[in-house]
Amino acid sequence: MWERGIRAGRTTNGGSFVIFKLVQDGRPYPAHDLALRDWAQVPPRQVRLDQLITTKRVLALDVLLDDDSTFYGDLFPHVVQWHDELYLEDGLHRALRAALQQRSVLHVRVLNLDGSNADVAGGASAAMGSDR
Repeated sequence: MWERGIRAGRTTNGGSFVIFKLVQDGRPYPAHDLALRDWAQVPPRQVRLDQLITTKRVLALDVLLDDDSTFYGDLFPHVVQWHDELYLEDGLHRALRAALQQRSVLHVRVLNLDGSNADVAGGASAAMGSDR
């Protein structure tokens, strides 16, 4: 079950600084069963951090500070597009590290489940093709 998200950020000089669009716990989109090798077929693209909705509320500080945190995984965070929203499924630590380095964009792999040919149950390749 997912909870309604909250804005994350701080106010500076009367303006609002938002790291992520929303912070929530859980994934509101259907399971896609994409394996790591399938994610590698999705080309990376730039996305603004303030357009992302996180799917995790908890962050492990030791992973955030670890220089080798992506050694065994994908270099690019995984994002799922569902109902015109971008959900950060994997890569919260990398996204937050980018924000701490004052970067507003991040290179991510986006799986588009909104496409008309996105057949989640029948295979992820159709969903991946709709984002190209």
